[in-house]
Amino acid sequence: MTAKVPLEIIVADDEPTIRLTVSETLREQGHAVAEAKDGAMALDLIRERPFDLLVTDVRMPRITGMEVFRKAREESPSTDVILMTAFGAVEDAVEALKMGASDYLVKPFDPSELAVRIERIGERRRLQHQLASARAELVGAARGEIIGRSRAMVRLLDMVDTIAQSDAPVLITGETGTGKELVARRIHALSDRRDKPFVAVNCAAFPETLLEAELFGHEAGAFTGAVKRREGRFSMADGGTLMLDEVGEIPPTAQAKLLRVLQEGIVEPLGTDEPKKLDVRVLSATHRDLEQLVGVGTFREDLYYRLNGIDLNLPPLREREGDLPLLVEFYLERFSAGRPMPEISPEVWGALSSHPFYGNVRELEHVVQRAVVLSRGQTIGLEHLPANIAGPKESQDDSSGELRPLSMAIKEFERAYIERALRAVEGKKSRAADMLGISRKNLWEKCRALGIV
Repeated sequence: MTAKVPLEIIVADDEPTIRLTVSETLREQGHAVAEAKDGAMALDLIRERPFDLLVTDVRMPRITGMEVFRKAREESPSTDVILMTAFGAVEDAVEALKMGASDYLVKPFDPSELAVRIERIGERRRLQHQLASARAELVGAARGEIIGRSRAMVRLLDMVDTIAQSDAPVLITGETGTGKELVARRIHALSDRRDKPFVAVNCAAFPETLLEAELFGHEAGAFTGAVKRREGRFSMADGGTLMLDEVGEIPPTAQAKLLRVLQEGIVEPLGTDEPKKLDVRVLSATHRDLEQLVGVGTFREDLYYRLNGIDLNLPPLREREGDLPLLVEFYLERFSAGRPMPEISPEVWGALSSHPFYGNVRELEHVVQRAVVLSRGQTIGLEHLPANIAGPKESQDDSSGELRPLSMAIKEFERAYIERALRAVEGKKSRAADMLGISRKNLWEKCRALGIV
């Protein structure tokens, strides 16, 4: 087994055979190892330069391993410590764990067992390094700021900064939860309209009978329930920016009136014939394929081209390599609310890294919030994650060494993966099939065979 994260390690033991065996095993795995024949020599090495890990015997002449541990904590607090102990000194090792030691092993032990323990420490240190880098990058970041350093996000933000200087309409597309409103707000904040209102309306949140009144306003008595005059969102955004979120959900009658407003820059509130001239930049957003809706006749082609002055597509989180640690750190800090932030175990990091996050940044936000609450400030473990991310409970504990038949394991994985895709698209099998890269017919057949309703 080659170490995924090479470490600089001190191996301290007064028994040459054990010291040499352990050191050679760790060197073969790619670690840099310095040997110390007693505690005094181990401390001299630590004082010379920082090491990632100290592996020390508890019982040694001159200076015991416990004394080395205590002094190492003072000299180099970032150095992890693993204690090697005989059965009779286990109590000392347990006490050291309470004081901050990383782990202990009872002699005699298989060197490969030590290698596994060290591998976990290396993975944890790698995660801590990533989160430390993320923390440094997020210093001073305001809540709601777009966070990302991946190539996809750098390209996106460069384009956002460019188009913000114009008044062209922008169609922002992307999967649910990718941050379309944040992008719209950034465009407004960087534009010449920054001192004027930014108004957002979710077009899917209103029934057809009320959407027109919400967008264009109405006079008192214009329809049943209109007891007083109401200003529409277009008027509220005069001089500034209006974001039409979920624009693909606008019904046909409202589409015609919206097209006229965009063409003429004039709004007529319901219940009046008095036009009102407005100056509004319109940014629209949708997770749906508007070209496809135009093709089937549910979205006006002329309105589509009017909205799509500039097309801005947001990448899903799974295509933003390197952004996950940044976002995790950001949400950890937010949801810790001034309390010490919990650490994340390597197992959790692995689960987060392998999860596709079809709910994107919004899903990650909810996952981190849940984990922070359930962990109560302690290290976040797999038990604090949703089951669809942590995986089946039996897969978290493989100490029994029992394995299921491969065909059964594949079938269970396939069922879980398809169910996850269906949840992400609210049960719409055609969208799930596209997401999974298979035909709709193939998906139906798999669902039937796997017992998925």
